[in-house]
Amino acid sequence: MSMIELDPPGFQPPRPIAGDEGSRRTVLYGGYTVFSVFQPVFSVSHRRAIGYHASLRAHDENTRQVPSHEVFTQAARRGDLLELGRLAESLHLGNFNAFDSHDEWLFLSLHPAALMDTSYGDALLAGLKALGLPPQRVVLEVSEQAGGETTRFAEIIDALRKSGFLIALDGFGAKHSNIDRVWNLRPDIVTLDRCILAQANEHAHIERVLPGIVSMLHESGQLVLMGGLTTERDALIALECNVDFVQGLHFAGPSVDPVMPQVAANLMDTLSASLREKVAARERAQTTRLTPYVSALQTASGRLAAGESVAIATAPLLALGETARCFILDGSGRQIGDNVLPSGRASQRAKRFRPLLHSEGASWERRPYFLGAMRTPGHVHLTPPYLSINEAHLCVTASIAAQGPTGMQVLCVDINWEVAAHRG
Repeated sequence: MSMIELDPPGFQPPRPIAGDEGSRRTVLYGGYTVFSVFQPVFSVSHRRAIGYHASLRAHDENTRQVPSHEVFTQAARRGDLLELGRLAESLHLGNFNAFDSHDEWLFLSLHPAALMDTSYGDALLAGLKALGLPPQRVVLEVSEQAGGETTRFAEIIDALRKSGFLIALDGFGAKHSNIDRVWNLRPDIVTLDRCILAQANEHAHIERVLPGIVSMLHESGQLVLMGGLTTERDALIALECNVDFVQGLHFAGPSVDPVMPQVAANLMDTLSASLREKVAARERAQTTRLTPYVSALQTASGRLAAGESVAIATAPLLALGETARCFILDGSGRQIGDNVLPSGRASQRAKRFRPLLHSEGASWERRPYFLGAMRTPGHVHLTPPYLSINEAHLCVTASIAAQGPTGMQVLCVDINWEVAAHRG
């Protein structure tokens, strides 16, 4: 084992000294022994660890564990923060190399001050070369809030990428996060901030939009990591969002040793089975809830084709408790007539969005409910929940295409899904 001792300011640079904790490298600093721990990062698809996030732990002279932030607080007070950070990275590299792994990444969190140091990249490359580790094995985690909007910061990140390092943007979604940050820095991986997960656990509408956020990042060219997963519910949210990588105590905590491969495979298989059951149960509940609307829509479509007026044909449909409106489209997706609304059911929300309520002549040709119905005439098409432009609330639209007096027509019904979601 090799130890690195930090001396007070003004002393000669620290020198490696022999240690007595087996093969692990440590850092001695101000009465503390600081050592590396590694928390695995798992690929959902590969069902195994594809990397390890390095962090520090410390104990005092009596081997009592102390929070690592105490060590950094002391280092900041003595002006040794940057030096301690560099030694910590050297420590992580050496201990990670001792894992005898061949493919996994090492995730290193970068202190903004170290990142802005022009010699940082060269020093890190030299350390990797000494250990025989290629830079492609190292993922440098950059805080989403670091570096401001300076061109210099983007240039440093670009130089590190060109040197072979992978770049991860950490904490996306916190405070003043901006998608421009992703576009400008072009990271390989984006780590979602834990506050997003906490909010998704508290608010159903945030949980619903998470897959869209992940999809947006994928389309922008980034892999997505969700960390801080401590419960099965957390893990299921991550899997349903289609993130690429997961990390957290539900899978494995920080350790000085690598994780056993079968641990991850068993966990992923169990979670996948739970997710399948969760999705199936949700679909069964939705089918039960929507069945009356599907049946009433089919009946209304037949009555319209037989020549009944829209108001009479759709009356049973409008009488159902969560119907928001019915409307008819022509074969090009243009709305025929205005929305047909249930009587006496105007909401405060409808009043607030009054300019959007009248839709005669509106074009819905790009909407899934029109396209889906036109692809399979005579069959009811159901959309996933989405934001209705009419009242800016969540709804599901059921639609059916049939031949009318003047050509193909599509009868649609908007179902207020916010009511359904609250009941669920």
